[in-house]
This record gives sequence, C-alpha cells and structure tokens, in this order.
Amino acid sequence: MLDIISTAGALLGGLGLFILAIGMMTDGLRLAAGASLRSLLSNWTSTPLKGIFSGVLMTAIVQSSSAVTVASIGFVNAGLLSMRQALGIVYGANVGTTMTGWLVALAGFKFDIHNLALPMIGIGMLIKLIKGQGRTASFGLALVGFGLFFIGVDVLKSAFDGLVAVFDLTKISADGIGGIIIFTLMGVVMTILTQSSSASIALTITAASTGMVGLYAAAAMVIGANIGTTSTALIASIGATSNAKRVAFAQVIFNSATALVAFLLLPVLFFGIEWFSKVLDIEANISVSLALFHSVFNILGVILIFPFNNKLASFLESRFLTWEEKESNSRYLDKTIAMTPDLAVNALMLEMKSIAKRVSLLSREAIEVDFNQVKAFTQQSSVIKHLLENASNFIVSVESAQLSEETTQDLATMMRIEQYFLDCTQTSERLFHDFKMTKVKVDTHFTESHYQFVTNVLRFIEFGQDIQTPKLDTILSERTLLQQEHDAYKAKLLLAGTRGDISVHSMTDNLERLALINNVVQQWAKAMRSFSNINISEQNKLDGNVISNQGV
Repeated sequence: MLDIISTAGALLGGLGLFILAIGMMTDGLRLAAGASLRSLLSNWTSTPLKGIFSGVLMTAIVQSSSAVTVASIGFVNAGLLSMRQALGIVYGANVGTTMTGWLVALAGFKFDIHNLALPMIGIGMLIKLIKGQGRTASFGLALVGFGLFFIGVDVLKSAFDGLVAVFDLTKISADGIGGIIIFTLMGVVMTILTQSSSASIALTITAASTGMVGLYAAAAMVIGANIGTTSTALIASIGATSNAKRVAFAQVIFNSATALVAFLLLPVLFFGIEWFSKVLDIEANISVSLALFHSVFNILGVILIFPFNNKLASFLESRFLTWEEKESNSRYLDKTIAMTPDLAVNALMLEMKSIAKRVSLLSREAIEVDFNQVKAFTQQSSVIKHLLENASNFIVSVESAQLSEETTQDLATMMRIEQYFLDCTQTSERLFHDFKMTKVKVDTHFTESHYQFVTNVLRFIEFGQDIQTPKLDTILSERTLLQQEHDAYKAKLLLAGTRGDISVHSMTDNLERLALINNVVQQWAKAMRSFSNINISEQNKLDGNVISNQGV
C-alpha cells in the first residue's frame, strides 16, 4: 500500500515539475528572445526541409525527441516560431531519436542529458539572482525551466522503474495480429510510464538481444514507443496556445500514420533490411536490425508526409480555434469578391459597419466607469485588430486593373476608415489599462464635469454606430459641441492645478485621460465623416446609372 502511495505521489510530483518547467521555459524564452534568437530560429526553420534537419540535429544531440518537441511547443507558445515552422522540427525529431537505438545496438552506450539538469538549474538561478531583471535574467529562468523539465521526467521514470522492470515478456507470444497488437500496446505503455521513447527503445533492444522477445515482437514494441512518445507533447500542450496544441496534435497524427505504415510494411521492411545487411556485409544481429528498422520507418514516414505538409498545416489551422480566432473571420470579405471592384466596395461597407459596432462597444468599455473585465476587453481588442488587418489586406487585393477613379477613391477612403478604427482601438487600450486597471481615479473636484463629458461622449459614439444613416452636418455639429465641452473641462483642470486646488500629479493624470477620450472622439468622428462621404459617392453613382438608363 505504501509503495502504491509512493508511486502515485512521485507521479503527481513529476507531472507537476514537468508542467511547471514548460511554463518557465515558455515565459523565459518569450522575455529573453531578442531579434538575434528570433532570426536564428527563423533561419533554421524557414522551410520545412530546414526544419526537419534542425529537428534531426537537435534530437541527436540531446537524445530526447520529447525534449525537442516540447521545446518546439514552448517556442510556438512564446511566439518565436509559427506552427508551420515547428512541424518540420517534429518530423525531424522522430528521425533524430533513432540515434539512441544505434548507440545501444552498436556500443551499448547512451548519452544521458539528465546529468546536466541540476547544473542547468543552478546556473540558471545564479544568472537570475545576479541580473535580477532583463533579457539575461529571463534566459536564466528559461535555463532553470529546461533543468526542471529533465528532473520532472527523471522523477516519472523513477516512479515506474519497478513496474517496467517486472514485465515478464517471455510469457506473451507475438504470433498473429493479436500478439503484435499486445506488444505494440506494451511499447506505448512503457513509453508513457517512462516519458521517454529513447529509454523504452533501449530496453526493447536490450530485451531482444538477450532473447527475451523475438524480432517481430520487439519491432511492434518499437512502433508502440513511437506512438507513446506523443503523450509528452500532449501533456506539454495543456493550457498552451492554439498553435502549440496544433503542434502537439501534428505529432500525434504523424507518429500514428508512421506507425500504420510500419505495420503494413513490417515483413517487407525486414526483408529489405536483411538484404541490405547481406549486400553491405553487415553482421546480421537483432539489435542492428531493430535500430535499422526504427530508422527506416521513421525516415519513410517523413518522406510520405512531406508532400502533404501544407495540407496537414491547413487542416490543423482549422482546429483548436479560440474564441478570438473564430470571431476574427471576416463576415463579408473573400477572394472572389475582390475580383469585382464594385462588389468589393459594397462588401467593405458591410464589413466596416460590423467592425464599427465592435469599436463602439470597445470604446464605451474603455471610457465608462463600471467595466473592469480585463479578459473580455483584451479578447474584443484582439478580434478588432485582426478584422481590421483582414480589411486592409482585402483592399490591397482588389483587382487593380478594373478600378475606376471613383472606386479607387472609395477604397482609399475605406483604408483611412480602417486606420481611424485602429487608432480608436489602440487609444481605448491605453485608456483601459493605464487608468482603469491601475485604479487611477478622477479627482473629486471634477467628478461631475467628468461624468457629464463622458455621458455626452458615449451618446456621440452610440449615435454613430449606424454608419449608413448619420448626416455629415449632424456629425460635425455634435463634434463641435463636444470639442467645446472638452476645452472648457481642460481649462478648469489647468486652472485648478495652477491655484493648487489639486496636485500637479492629479492634474496631469486627469489631463491625459481627457486627451485620450478626446482622441477617441476625434477618430470616431473622422470615420463617420468618411462613411458619410462614401454614402454620398455611392448615391451619386446610383443616380447616374438611373439617368443613364432613362436616356436609353
């Protein structure tokens, strides 16, 4: 009973260390990453082929495909690599991990990176303590994360060493498909328990070389180890970004597909290995055969999936969508409409109307007093910026060869509106985070003036939400009244600060807040005025078409 409790405690502790390490690695890498690291990673993985070679090299050095895959997930989570760049590393890691089998088969030696874990933690913390803050300190934090990662894996291994050691493989036969499946599951379980496909494969080759299991049974266990190693990436993706989850799921798809190919070609592969050994006059022993088998089916898997890499990436990009990603899809814009400029302008009008409602809501939330939901605000802000980026890219993609001068002018106006909305969004972010989240209060001397001004601003923004109907003269008159109120409020603040009625610090805070609110109003008014001009332009086109048809 005590052994069970001890094993369960070690398991929980190992998993806890593992997940803590991933978080430290991600945070440290994100903060420490300068242009040089970002450039280096980009150059290493700028094409899928480069990514594969990088994955092979890194895994061969650290002797752990799990560590390389988890590090890749950390890079993606930290925004240093894109999901597509990381796919090549995942493919290459599977090939690089076959080096362990060759070391065991040829020399019985296994380089153990875990011996560096404690020095990595010590050096990392020393850097952190000496530097305190900054990029170097963040690098030290990432180094501690790497060390804790290996410690966590080592704790998991220790927790299950006894369970793995008592497997009596001689009692199970590998005859038929049932036996192959059983040994495959054993390989999966062993790898999950040890959190290391390298350790599982080394144990399998050792068992096969001593006659405990036959060639086909050992091959099935090697295939199972390839499947089981995906558990590490899945654990690392818990709580990670969508792209990090996609990378983990890519490894599951790739390793499972590779395992299926290996099963289907099992007799053919061993026939080829035997023939290859005879041609090169290599001593045919079960250890070398298994190491060669492991290498061949992983390389074959990379060759088979490489032509479908883009399709796999596109498939993954449609999965694990966050709320922001779902909401960031444009409702009215697509490539086919971009080929017809007149339709493109109409589609942009509809899209901008939808975005305007979001910008209006975001501005209200930044200005009004009783909204403090940070996550909701950040999500809405992110969605708006993605939608505006989509709109600007769409404007650029409109077929230029068919553009009339009027349509060109309308598209340029749309681009200006996009910039006005972006300015509104960024200013609203400053208002929300600089004042509401830091709990900077309006000076009590001006509470009434502030709330009156805010009420009128919110009414003006709400008035402009329906961007198809506002009249230009109404917009201008409302804006003029607000500007007058702003100027009067600002004069009161300056006078109170001069007289000493309020502190200079309080005056400065109130003036800055007032300036930000006024900037939102200015950009919103410019956007509404531009929309009004486009409405007039579109109406003139419609009237011209009517007159032309009557003349006919």
